[in-house]
Amino acid sequence: MKKNIYRSHYCGKINDSDISTEILISGWISNIRDHGGIVFVDLRDETGTVQLVSNEDSMFNGLTRETVIKVVGTVRKRNEEDYNDHIATGTIEVLVSSLEILSKAPNELPFEVMTSTNVNEEVRLKYRYLDLRNEKVHNNIIFRAEVIKFLRDKMYDLGFKEIQTPILTASSPEGARDYVVPSRKHHGKFYALPQAPQIFKQLLMVSGFDRYFQIAPCFRDEDARSDRAPGEFYQLDFEMAFAEAEDVYEVAEEVLYDTFTKFSTKEVSPKPFRKIPFKEAMLKYGTDKPDLRNPLEIIDLTEEFKDTTFKPFQKSIVRGIKVDGIASKSNSWFNELVDYASSIGMPGIGYITVEEGNAFKGPIDKFLTDEERMSLINKAQLEVGSVLFFIADRKELKAASFAGQIRNELGRKLDLINPNKFEFCFIVDFPMYEYDEELEQYIFTHNPFSMPQGGMESLLNKKPEDILAYQYDIVVNGVELSSGAVRNHDINIMTKAFEIAGYKEEELKTRFKSLYSAFHFGAPPHAGMAPGVDRMIMLLCDEPNIREVIAFPMNSNAQDVMMGSPSEITEQQLRDVHIKIR
Repeated sequence: MKKNIYRSHYCGKINDSDISTEILISGWISNIRDHGGIVFVDLRDETGTVQLVSNEDSMFNGLTRETVIKVVGTVRKRNEEDYNDHIATGTIEVLVSSLEILSKAPNELPFEVMTSTNVNEEVRLKYRYLDLRNEKVHNNIIFRAEVIKFLRDKMYDLGFKEIQTPILTASSPEGARDYVVPSRKHHGKFYALPQAPQIFKQLLMVSGFDRYFQIAPCFRDEDARSDRAPGEFYQLDFEMAFAEAEDVYEVAEEVLYDTFTKFSTKEVSPKPFRKIPFKEAMLKYGTDKPDLRNPLEIIDLTEEFKDTTFKPFQKSIVRGIKVDGIASKSNSWFNELVDYASSIGMPGIGYITVEEGNAFKGPIDKFLTDEERMSLINKAQLEVGSVLFFIADRKELKAASFAGQIRNELGRKLDLINPNKFEFCFIVDFPMYEYDEELEQYIFTHNPFSMPQGGMESLLNKKPEDILAYQYDIVVNGVELSSGAVRNHDINIMTKAFEIAGYKEEELKTRFKSLYSAFHFGAPPHAGMAPGVDRMIMLLCDEPNIREVIAFPMNSNAQDVMMGSPSEITEQQLRDVHIKIR
C-alpha cells in the first residue's frame, strides 16, 4: 500500500508506545506558546492535539494559529512536571526535525477557534468552517454521523429497505409553504421541493414494497425556532404495508429507546411509551407537546364556577393548577408569576392559598362562595400549604394554551423538571378537522392523508369536529419528535375526506393525481411516521439550539451568510426560466 505523504500517525492517537519513533503528522496549529524563549506548538487534527517542540529556535518562526503544517519528528516522553492531564497525548511530545507550511492562515482571525461558541452567531455562521474546528462543535457533527449510522443500521435490522425519493416534485398542501423551482423546459410551470416524502412513500407501499425508510431531506419555508431549522431538515422517514398504528408504535419505540439509551446516559422512559389522547393532553397539560418530567397537571374547574359572580370567570373556560407546599412563598415570588402571565398575554393570574382550617387567602378569595370553596377543596384535593392558580378565557384553546404555559413556568420556577430524564409519550386520537373562521370552512388539522377513525361511516354521520384520525405524534421532554398516521388507502374514503375540507374530486384528481390514480389499482393498508433527526440529535447533545448540530445551518432569518444565500441571479438565468422580477 502506498504511504500517505502527509501522515504516518494521527495527532490524537500518538501514545507512549510510539516513544523514540520517527513520525509524520499534519494538521492545524491550535496554539503557540512562548515559555521564556522555549516555544511550544500545539498541532491539531480531527483526533486530538499533540505538543511540538524543537531544538532550533528558528523552526517555528512566522507560524500563525490555524496554519496547516506537515512535520517530521520523533516522539519523546515529557518531563513528569509537564504532563497535561487534559489531553490524551499529555505524557508525550514530538521533537520536530522538519516542518513544511501547507497553507498559511492570517495573523488576525475572525475569532478564536477554541472559544468560538461564545462569539455572536452571525459571525460564527459566516466563518462556519472555522467554527467547525472548535472541538465541541466538531464533535457534535461527528456525533450526528454516528447517530445516523446507528439509525440506518437499526432500520435494516428491522427489515426496512432504504429507498431514495425525488427532490424535485409537485407542490402539495402539507401545512407549510413550499420552496418552488421554475421550470426551464415547461414555460410558466414550477417544481416544488418536498416538504416530506409523504406521497412517494405511500406510492412505494402501493408498489409492493413492504417496509421502506430513508434519512430524508425535507424542505419547508417556515420561520426558525430554537428546535426548528429554517429551510431544510432531516427525518427518519419510514412506512409499513399491511400495518396498523400498534405496528408503527413498536418500531418507533424500539428505534428511539435503543438510540437514546445508547447515545445518552440519561434515564429513558421504558417501553411501551405512554399513550395520551389529544383531548386529555390539552386538558391536563395545555399542549399536545407535554413535558412529562413536570409532575403538575391542569384541572378543569369550569363546572365549579358555572354560577360564579366573579366576572373574569363568567361564561369562561376555567383551568386550575394545584401546587402543594408553596403557600409560604414570598410576595415577590408570586408577583414574578403574575408578571410572567402578563408577558404571555394574560390579563393576570388569580390564585388562592390554603391555611389552617381550610381557610383561603389570596386575591380572589373574597369573590368565592362557601360552596365554591368546598367544591375546590374536593376537586383539586387541596390541603394546608397548597396554592391553586386559576387561568380563564372565553375560548377553550386559549385557556388551554395559557394554562400550559403557566404549568411550564411553575415547573421551571419550582425546579420540578429533572434534566437527567427523557420522558417519551405518544399523543394519539387527533381531531381530523378544525373549523377555520377566516376561511369559513373545515380544514385538516394535520396530515390530510390520515385515515379517519370509523372510516366512511364517521365521515357520513359525525360532525367534522367530532371525527378523530388515526394519527399520532411522539413527544419527548416537551419537544415534538415525530408525527405519523395510519394512511387513508381507500379512494372513496379519501374523496369524501377531502370533500369535507373543501376539495372537489376534480381538484383531488389534479393536485394528487398520483395517489388518486394509484389507489384505483389496489392499495394495501399502510402506516408510518418520521422522527426528526436534527431534533433527536439536539436533545442527545443537550443543545438548546438546533443549529448547533447542523454542519452548515441557515441563520434565524433563513439566510446562509457564509454562502450569501439567498442571492440575486443574472438576467440570463431569469430569462432561461421565464421569470421577471416585479
